[in-house]
Amino acid sequence: MSLNKHKLYPGRGLGMWAFWLHRLTGLAIAGYLLIHILVISTVVGGAENFNAAMKFFKAPLFILLEMGLIAVILIHGLNGIRIILFDLGYGVKNQKQIFIALMLLAIIPFVIGFAVALPHIIGT
Repeated sequence: MSLNKHKLYPGRGLGMWAFWLHRLTGLAIAGYLLIHILVISTVVGGAENFNAAMKFFKAPLFILLEMGLIAVILIHGLNGIRIILFDLGYGVKNQKQIFIALMLLAIIPFVIGFAVALPHIIGT
């Protein structure tokens, strides 16, 4: 008797990864928004405080973290488009292929953004 792994453990395939990835990237974006508001609020302390904060955030580590933010936004946004399509009744039977295609599509703007940011990360 052959047991199909996916029937024994439903929800452990690519669809479940897409589900959790969407939720985790959404939480990451919400967390970033809170931090962003705190940083922008430094302007209340005057231009010197704000300029000091901006100088601090130009460090290579923060530029690298911004690349992570770009990846999170691309993943969340494109997966959101996939979910909207399904809600409208399009592509329901091809969920895995659509997810893979959109994630591969996300690589293009990420690589372009990384190429732009790389000189700032390595300090050239």
